[in-house]
Amino acid sequence: MTEAVERSAGGTRIAFLGTGLMGAPMARRLARAGYRLTVWNRDPVKARALEPEGAQIAASPAEAVEGADIVFTMLTDGAVVGEVLFGSGCAQAMRKGAVVVDTSSIAPPAAKDHAARLAAFGIHHIDAPVSGGVVGAEAGTLAIMAGGEAEVISALADVFAVLGRVTHVGPTGAGQICKLANQQIVAVTIGAVAEAMILVEAGGASREAFRDAIRGGFAESRILELHGGRMVRRDFEPGGSSRNQLKDLNAVIAMAQSLSLTLPLTEKVREEFTQFVAEGGAERDHSALLLHLEKLNAGDKAR
Repeated sequence: MTEAVERSAGGTRIAFLGTGLMGAPMARRLARAGYRLTVWNRDPVKARALEPEGAQIAASPAEAVEGADIVFTMLTDGAVVGEVLFGSGCAQAMRKGAVVVDTSSIAPPAAKDHAARLAAFGIHHIDAPVSGGVVGAEAGTLAIMAGGEAEVISALADVFAVLGRVTHVGPTGAGQICKLANQQIVAVTIGAVAEAMILVEAGGASREAFRDAIRGGFAESRILELHGGRMVRRDFEPGGSSRNQLKDLNAVIAMAQSLSLTLPLTEKVREEFTQFVAEGGAERDHSALLLHLEKLNAGDKAR
């Protein structure tokens, strides 16, 4: 294993590419843990917000990764990750033995392709998508699903511990498969909670009281706690956007088709997110699927 991740925090150099909703709090935690941090973001204003934490701001991805021991990416999709790693000169600028930790949510075949291409440069690759949203990123309680070499992941234990709880789930690409499965559960559960909210209100009960009443029972979940709360408050500022939820659901269905699987619940909730995004809900939180379902029911009553 590389000596990079065996050093103390102060001696380990980390580059973080992508400091948006999720990337910024993750990078901030790494800076506060004492790691020497360089950041880059397509919108430099978002990167400069990390300067007070001691982060160095790079003008380009290739500049950010020069001399880095570990390179984190938290970017929109597989195409953007590929462009940043290989189209912007990052792979050529990174030193041999460095580790790329891709925390973006991308398709498993793309993760495998990136790993193979980086290996040709002598660079390790871990696909390590995360779950827990902005709240988890800020608190350092993310669930990190890591695919790749066990030895490399083990050597990164101290770094991952700053961000949350890491689990080695299998070879390259396995992290992304597990993230897709996670997103299935999130989407279907959001749909179930939203429909339940509509049902209880139509029947004359309070949505807030209903949520409180079932807490601690078999229906308890992180979705009920956080997204159910959003639905009660009608607070749909994005922690996770409906656009990204739909992207993940599309990837789930594509993977299911490649494996000759039929996933009827996932297919149905994808249809509803597709309609909601088309109606203008792309940048609203994925819990705002409630609004789409309310609109459907208002239409039913009007007929």
